[in-house]
Amino acid sequence: MKLLMIYSNSFSYKTTTKTLENFPDINEEKEIKDSLAGFIHVEEKDEENKAKTVTKLIKNLKWAANKNGTKKIILHSFAHLSESKAAPEITKEIFDNAEERLLNSGFEVWQTPFGYFLDLKVDAPGYSQARIFKSF
Repeated sequence: MKLLMIYSNSFSYKTTTKTLENFPDINEEKEIKDSLAGFIHVEEKDEENKAKTVTKLIKNLKWAANKNGTKKIILHSFAHLSESKAAPEITKEIFDNAEERLLNSGFEVWQTPFGYFLDLKVDAPGYSQARIFKSF
């Protein structure tokens, strides 16, 4: 898994182009303030042990959210950080499991629409803990 975490004063998105036909049709526009966005790339190797992958994802997201003083986390599929890609259905399953566990830990959680290109606006402050990359 590749994980780029960006803390933002404001993170907004709008659906534009649907890229995966097997997922629901969504027309959505949303803005979330004071949040940590996880730009998440699930790799093929992550399919072998989904539970371990989810645990590592959650650990990193919680750590970075706490470093930035927020309880708001956005899960965003960003399949542009590696050439290896997990199946879309597996990726969505990992996202859903991570969301459930984060909610149970007291975080507010959003998933950007899965299977879409989005218009994004990210207002991120310029300090080191606002941008963190992890590979596991």
